[in-house]
Amino acid sequence: MDGVVLALFLISTFVGGIVTGLAGFAMGLVVSGVWLHILTPAQTAMLIVGYGLLTQSYTIWRIRHALRWRVVTPFIAGGVFGVPLGAALLSYLNPAYVRTGVGVMLIAYSTFFLARPHFRPMHAGLAADTAIGVLNGILGGMTGLSGPIITVWCQIRGWPRNEQRAIYQPVILSAFVLTAVSLAIAGTVTADLARTYLYGLPSLAAGLWLGLRLYGRLDENAFRKVILILLLLSGVVLIVPFR
Repeated sequence: MDGVVLALFLISTFVGGIVTGLAGFAMGLVVSGVWLHILTPAQTAMLIVGYGLLTQSYTIWRIRHALRWRVVTPFIAGGVFGVPLGAALLSYLNPAYVRTGVGVMLIAYSTFFLARPHFRPMHAGLAADTAIGVLNGILGGMTGLSGPIITVWCQIRGWPRNEQRAIYQPVILSAFVLTAVSLAIAGTVTADLARTYLYGLPSLAAGLWLGLRLYGRLDENAFRKVILILLLLSGVVLIVPFR
């Protein structure tokens, strides 16, 4: 990387770390718009996953007191089934149609609830949670975005912010693990990519620290608005993906 490209990479990585610390997801949405102009799609995906394994693990540890594995397990189990199913469906479905459909849903959902600050939480059971895990995994397998559906569901359920993060972050982490294994088997990891990964670690750590500090200043309502704005961004990215 030359100086300008490296600077762009480090700045975007720093911003991605802030978003992860603040919201617990959406780093890929933030960095891909820059990285896809200076790296290959496979390298971008591997770096997002590689950094995600670190950031998700650390932030999950920070909120470990809120973890309830009995609640999280159905989502992860559904995702383990959904991720390879989504990847397999790429041979039969046009992923562009899937991206557009989900993108429209996310834009409509986030816009509606940004305009309507109060709503009644939904109650659901094990079957519904598992089905959401499957759908979230399918979307991740087809598009690489493993956060939007599970994040929407956590908001619909009306859980507190720490509890939301303690649910959707382990689900996202499990999807990252599956994706990392697949990409590693495909030979995506190279010496050059490993050096790029190491270059970005200080920027990522600084951004993550700042994001966690900002998260500590948010109340429930402010956190809800941050998530809705990021979901709105997710919808836009799905409809008009960065190239």
